[in-house]
Amino acid sequence: MSVLLSIVLPVHGVERFLPRCLDSILGGPDDGRFELIAVDDLSPDRCGEILDEYAALDPRLRVLHLAENQGLGGAREAGLAEASGRYVWFVDSDDWLPEGSLDAITTELERELDREGEGAAPADILLTGFTHVYPDDSTEPNPWRHLLTDSPLVAGGTLREHPALLRAVMSVWNKVFRRDFLHGLGVAFGRGFYEDISVTYPALVAARRMRYLDRSCYYYRRGRPGAITSTASPKHADAFAQYDAIFAFLDRHGLDASDPLRTLVFERTLKQALTVYDSPGLVPVELRKEFFRRTSEHFARHRPAGYRFPGGASGLQYRLAARGSRLAYDELRRGGRLPRELKRGARAVAPAVRRGVRSSARFTAYNAFRRLPLDEHLAVYAAYWHRGYGCNPAAIYEKAKELAPRIRGVWVVENRAQAAGLPAGVPYVILNTPAYLKAMATAKYFVNNVNFPHTMVKRPGTVHVQTQHGTPLKMMGMDLRDHPVAADGMDFDRLREAVSRWDYLVSPNPHTSEHFARAFPGRYEMLDTGYPRNDRLANTTPAEVAAMRERFGLPEGRTAVLYAPTHREGQGSFLPLDVAELARRLGPEFTLLVRAHYFLAGGPGDLVAGEDAAEIQDVSKHPAVEDLYLAADVLVTDYSSMMFDFAVLDRPLVVYAPDWEEYQEVRGVYFDLFAERPGAVTTDLEGLTRALLSGDSEPDSRARFRERFCPWDDGGAAERVVRRVFPADPS
Repeated sequence: MSVLLSIVLPVHGVERFLPRCLDSILGGPDDGRFELIAVDDLSPDRCGEILDEYAALDPRLRVLHLAENQGLGGAREAGLAEASGRYVWFVDSDDWLPEGSLDAITTELERELDREGEGAAPADILLTGFTHVYPDDSTEPNPWRHLLTDSPLVAGGTLREHPALLRAVMSVWNKVFRRDFLHGLGVAFGRGFYEDISVTYPALVAARRMRYLDRSCYYYRRGRPGAITSTASPKHADAFAQYDAIFAFLDRHGLDASDPLRTLVFERTLKQALTVYDSPGLVPVELRKEFFRRTSEHFARHRPAGYRFPGGASGLQYRLAARGSRLAYDELRRGGRLPRELKRGARAVAPAVRRGVRSSARFTAYNAFRRLPLDEHLAVYAAYWHRGYGCNPAAIYEKAKELAPRIRGVWVVENRAQAAGLPAGVPYVILNTPAYLKAMATAKYFVNNVNFPHTMVKRPGTVHVQTQHGTPLKMMGMDLRDHPVAADGMDFDRLREAVSRWDYLVSPNPHTSEHFARAFPGRYEMLDTGYPRNDRLANTTPAEVAAMRERFGLPEGRTAVLYAPTHREGQGSFLPLDVAELARRLGPEFTLLVRAHYFLAGGPGDLVAGEDAAEIQDVSKHPAVEDLYLAADVLVTDYSSMMFDFAVLDRPLVVYAPDWEEYQEVRGVYFDLFAERPGAVTTDLEGLTRALLSGDSEPDSRARFRERFCPWDDGGAAERVVRRVFPADPS
């Protein structure tokens, strides 16, 4: 029987991992369908001996001992030259195969060859699913699976039929190639880092038929010391030689500037180069300028004629890369948000360039501060992109002062105006000042409800606490990959990098723990504590409620309605509700407290209802939403996470959701809000008016809602977080 599948296994410096890899392969069916060719690339450890020991016991394994180290690409080429199978699979020797994978793959390959016997073309490439495995043995399913399931590639297709494949991982280890097809491409694995892309891109472009097997057939080890994705090295610049080889192949095969596949390949390679440049700790500091220059050269050399920049943040990044404007690019990425002048158009880059000069000096200062020892008693706090003091970080800060007084807390704010709004006595640093850079470089603890800038490196020994800022009804994180409008150009690779820094993720309820574990896959510890910010609501007193009502001028007997809609992706309008008309319908026995989402800086605008109408107060700028909860008798919202917090008070809730069907489609949701309602639900103004005038109309619905979403809201969440994260006070 001829060999169906040749597995090529390059081996170098993986003595710890090699036995598991070999066992997973050779433990497969001994039916003559596969051979294993292991290439000892002059490994400095016992790998060569281990291979010979296994080969002496199993004739399916052949070992090549190279006289000179060839690198991963050269070792693969040496193994490929010895392969005799109809198909070839390149497996990395620090990874391993799940049980049953080989049988599943060879069965699929036999089906493809049966097609050949019937006069049809067999698959040139079989794509497989895989699983990421981290050093603590936690796992993450294939992050790109959604691009392939239900695609034409399941039955068999080409890259032109499913170009979204180019957004998936370009590594070679999840692709099984027909050997004659691979030889016919006239390509070779490159030398140095990123050696496989000079094969995978041409193969995907040229394949006449590809199949996707929706099964995890490979365990890919992530975060291993020495892996190129976590190693600082000048060899990251090897990618540019691989890019040149890719485009030389496209030229030979007639993919000119008018071919949309060429544009997709160009943008994918450019994004990879910029991702390497952006990733902290990969390109050595002294080589970053040269790496960016080569990225700009890559843009100029391979830019398709007539190329049009994409919109949004990616387009602006590409424009700056094309111009070679490294300092402006760094400023854009370091701030995490677009400079205002860049938002206005690509030509308005000069102010950003000037700021980039200053930011380069800041980056140098930050790296100098990183040489200082960690301050074991310093914690840095921030909330909502440095907008001020609040949410879960503020509650944790207050409780840490009580339970861990040795830990000094300092808040990051964006400017002096925000600093002036901090509570008296709260220490602070202003963004991008020397004091800020030193704090970020030396603090032991970091607490935030969003991510700190990615340019702030996570030093060994530091502790990052991510609190997020709401129970999710709408989809979050990696779950947004199938909702492009809501994702709005989200960089999912950057998100994974950010999540990798988290040591703890605070969860408000079991529902959130379940969905955040999937939306933010990582190795952090989930803190099932409840939300610290809700302690105030759980512990409130009648006196505090009365004080808040007095603060907002709410007389006894007046019904206060807090209206707080959420942000809607892709829509310019702020309010889906005619607030003035609602005020006229409710009458003077009501007060409407209207709070705009913080993404909408303009607020709700002029809200005048006239005589005999409810009073309307714009409370969008009020710093503490908890004050508003305490003052309000009822909350009206749509899809905001405020409903889960307000439910702690056990007061009436009304959901006004006129665009529920559209919102589900655009944003994606985790449960049916109409079926698991927190109270009355309505889709029109008439229904909303009736619900508010009728008082507490659905207490049973609210009780069920509270049982599901508020089980941990007992007033002790902040204490549970502080006692888990910070060292206990010795007294």
